[in-house]
Amino acid sequence: MMDEGSELSVTIAQVVQRLKGTHLHSQLERQAKECLHRPEIKLECLKEDVRNFLKKSGWERKLQNAVYRELHVLPPPSHLAAPPEHTKEPLAYMRKAQASWENRILKSLNSMCTELGIPLARKRSAQQQKELINKWNEMGTDEPDLSHFRPVYAPKDFLEVLIGLRNPNHDCSDRASSRCHWGLIQVPLNVRGIQQMREAFPELGLMAGQLGVDDHTHVPPDLFEAEHVRVGKRVVSEQDSAAAQQYSRQGCPTGLRADLWTLILNSTNEPEDVMHYEQLKSAVIIHDLLVDNLIYKDVKLTASNDDYYFVFEDYLYQVLLCFSRDTAVLEHFSYNSATPPKSYIREKQGKEDYAVVYPPNGVIPFHGFSMYVAPFCFLYNEPSRLYRVFREMYMRYFFRLHSISSSPSGIVSLCLQFEKLLQTHLPQLFYHLREVGAQPLRIAFKWMVRAFSGYLSTDQLLLLWDRVLGYDSLEIVAVLAAAVFAFRVENLMEVMSLAAAEAVLADLSTLKVMPLLQIFLFATAT
Repeated sequence: MMDEGSELSVTIAQVVQRLKGTHLHSQLERQAKECLHRPEIKLECLKEDVRNFLKKSGWERKLQNAVYRELHVLPPPSHLAAPPEHTKEPLAYMRKAQASWENRILKSLNSMCTELGIPLARKRSAQQQKELINKWNEMGTDEPDLSHFRPVYAPKDFLEVLIGLRNPNHDCSDRASSRCHWGLIQVPLNVRGIQQMREAFPELGLMAGQLGVDDHTHVPPDLFEAEHVRVGKRVVSEQDSAAAQQYSRQGCPTGLRADLWTLILNSTNEPEDVMHYEQLKSAVIIHDLLVDNLIYKDVKLTASNDDYYFVFEDYLYQVLLCFSRDTAVLEHFSYNSATPPKSYIREKQGKEDYAVVYPPNGVIPFHGFSMYVAPFCFLYNEPSRLYRVFREMYMRYFFRLHSISSSPSGIVSLCLQFEKLLQTHLPQLFYHLREVGAQPLRIAFKWMVRAFSGYLSTDQLLLLWDRVLGYDSLEIVAVLAAAVFAFRVENLMEVMSLAAAEAVLADLSTLKVMPLLQIFLFATAT
């Protein structure tokens, strides 16, 4: 085991290593060199003068934000002393299940390829490239025949895999030691109970001011909001990622949310970022990938039919097609339990030297994937900025919703947390639904795997994602899923089938997120 001092040293070394070679690092070097010619820089106190210059000119804050970002994505230092695969996922049975699931997805993709006689990738003709350039901003008007394409998998397929997960070293047959068989998730992970949640999320307390709650017992909502907006403007002006994250725990004002999220995620939109986006766009125009059809089909099946998001159809195609080509996304596989899928160059089957990551970003889209992007369209109307924020959100949070891992923000933990919260606080409801064949997770899973995108009204969804960013955790998604069941408990106690339970919970668009969370967490009897 590492002591605190050595853990800190390892973390510092890792952060320094990751920042070396970045654009920020070269900018800092250039600024430091340029400031040497300034009259106020004295040789006898060179180090201090350069540091003061970088502080005054805002570069120190940019470096702090970059370090803060790295600390959020790096695995704990304790994992670094373990074998490399432990950095991705410490539990062997989770790694094995994830690898098996990946093989299944790749097999599904390859069989579609064979059935349809379509290559995984091909170069577009000059005419096709020209056509795509001309319709880039109105791809939604395109109506390609996608009837032969099917999603590689849907959330319900993934749920069946999670239900089948077992820890070979844990006996779940002893009912006396644990009520294993109440829920569908049968793996022993440590998830927080409601008391631990209260301690972890104190800003959600009933007496704390919140955006998204209309009645405050101690501060009139308009007074709280005016003060909260004032503080928010200051946070944005100071450009401090850590302060922005703390601030968003009480909700982001509509007019400041785009800037605050950009700040929390340390997502830049410098000229080189815009250039990178344009390069990705060129890659889309030059090569046609099989996954492009999956993206088209997914947008058509989900966002295009959504009352909130159909107007953003063009943006969704642009962002998702560029995302599929972005090799920078591969970076997150160093701390993701998943491994990027590989395919072989034609006629070189089985030869490792000819294996290439496919698609280039290593992420095969599934049914509903486009809903991870859709809410950002309300915040950003500049494609490159929209793209950068979505990509960072995916690499920090969303990948955990479709990877098998033991992470507290991973989908397995969220499912288990949801079941335990409901089982502990509404045991009669849980038992009733289980007895009538309506296991609660079968209904809630589709909400959680999409972090509720497409189920809540957009204003409520953004309030929920404020807290995901604020607490740097997806656990709040599981709490909300349990809170929805608690809210509809009377109707649910009367249902006699899964279909009836689903009907009761079919429409979440009128729900108010913050009151539900607060009441479930802080007004539920212990």
